Amino acid sequence: MKKKLSEGLSALVKAATGIDGLDEITGGGLPTGRPTLVCGSAGCGKTMLAMEFLVRGATEFDEPGVFMMFEENAAELTANVRSLGFDLEGLISEKKIVLDYVHIERSEIEETGEYDLEGLFIRLGHAIDSIGAKRVVLDTIEALFAGLPNQAVLRAELRRLFRWLKDRGMTAVITGEKGDGNAITRYGLEEYVADCVIILDQRIREQVSTRRLRVLKYRGTAHGMNEYPFLISPHGFSVLPITSLLLEHGVSTKRVPTGIERLDEMLGGQGVFQGSSVLVSGSSGTGKSSIAAKFIETACKRGERALFFAYEESAAQIVRNMRSVDIDLQPWIDRGLLQIHSSRPTLQGLEQHLVLMHDAVQSFRPTVVVVDPISNLTLADDDSEVKPTLMRLIDFLKKEQITAVFTSLITSGDAVSAPEDTLLGVSSLMDTWLLLRNVEFTGERNRTIFVRKSRGMAHSNQVREFILSDRGIDLVDVYLGGDRVLTGSARVAQEAQERDAATLRGEDHERKLRQLDSKRKAIEAQIAALQAEAEADSEEVHFAIAQELLQQKATHRNADAMKHQRSGSTEQLEDVVETTA
Repeated sequence: MKKKLSEGLSALVKAATGIDGLDEITGGGLPTGRPTLVCGSAGCGKTMLAMEFLVRGATEFDEPGVFMMFEENAAELTANVRSLGFDLEGLISEKKIVLDYVHIERSEIEETGEYDLEGLFIRLGHAIDSIGAKRVVLDTIEALFAGLPNQAVLRAELRRLFRWLKDRGMTAVITGEKGDGNAITRYGLEEYVADCVIILDQRIREQVSTRRLRVLKYRGTAHGMNEYPFLISPHGFSVLPITSLLLEHGVSTKRVPTGIERLDEMLGGQGVFQGSSVLVSGSSGTGKSSIAAKFIETACKRGERALFFAYEESAAQIVRNMRSVDIDLQPWIDRGLLQIHSSRPTLQGLEQHLVLMHDAVQSFRPTVVVVDPISNLTLADDDSEVKPTLMRLIDFLKKEQITAVFTSLITSGDAVSAPEDTLLGVSSLMDTWLLLRNVEFTGERNRTIFVRKSRGMAHSNQVREFILSDRGIDLVDVYLGGDRVLTGSARVAQEAQERDAATLRGEDHERKLRQLDSKRKAIEAQIAALQAEAEADSEEVHFAIAQELLQQKATHRNADAMKHQRSGSTEQLEDVVETTA
């Protein structure tokens, strides 16, 4: 048999970065013993990513590191990264990190025209040996070569620098600035020399900033090639690579009640599947947020944690408003089982909202997440970016087996003719879809609900009236009057009419039963009279038969007597004759 070409070849060794999402995109981290170029425009987070790579290596993977900077000194860098929670001073004292600031004087280079990295190599080598470093960061490469007019020398020194790092077996991150126009880097050579190239980007759309990351190349291994949103938060650098995931998340057969008894009955009697996604859509005022709040309250009553992302109301306003329908969320907030994150959709871009949700879920570990409403995540007419963003969130929550409830505003305000679709067209991504509508009839506007779909379970296809009151949420059966669904006072009137009709039917039944009882009693009386008459006739017949029998017996006795008398007379005559003779 022929051997496969891959047999005997070892997989590329990778150094984990410890950065959420980045290791997943790169399939395990950055190439060990090779340089990685991180480039981007100003303010996109190059230094922060490089520093976190170094700190995570020193604290989590026992790989000390050297950070050599050419623009800001050690004190400035230490102060800047303190916002991420990094204690560089402590790591330096423990000899896990070395900070080395190298000042490059451009005027000296311009005057002499000489440039040699030999001194830099000696200095960097000494820093590496002092702590046994495994990782190196050079920030930024433009500052190192700034002012060097000879492009040939520059290219030669760049190659020399990258080769020196490889020869020392250093897992290196080198930051660089974006080039002019469509150029990736300033000198147009760095991306070819580096084994791995990561591009950071910061873009503005609708006056909202969004940061994104892309792995341009990664020699020797497969990697995610899409653009991924990332966030620099107090917890560090976070990347959300949901689009790189396959549809391989697990599923649960456990059912989660919604907290509304009759709604659970419509969903097969047990509620929705754990880890599924639920869409509650409808026009304004149909009660979407109330259903979501009830879902959260029910989860908290089970002792589970819940997250509420609100884009229309503040946390205090949500708590106050939900009390009007007998849903009190404040006790669960006080007990630490519920967190409400309220913000305006325009505060950040869609991807930033997504990353914030990701970080909040990772830190709080809820079992239920509510997003109310997803239709407020964009104010633009083009919602083409919202669906991919929501898809990433849904996939992430399913991967974590978190039950998600999304509310969405329906496209039309007409309760009767509104299309069965949502503003974002994401209903196909949902496992369960509850559709709420306002029904206007006889001067009233009432609410109805029905299950548009619910994957993997039997569910009702009937419409129910959806009632919000100070006693809570309830569902009642609707009535069909002609070609309309009767709700509210029309339903109450219909119910009263049916009760009256039922009463009349009951009275009519009772009257008929009484008539039947009278007939039965009359028949029974007739039967009794006939039975008495028959018995009298029977007695007469028996009496007559008895008299006839008595007469027959008397006749027989008389006959016997006469016979006896005759027999006696004959005997006396014979005696006389004998005597005479």
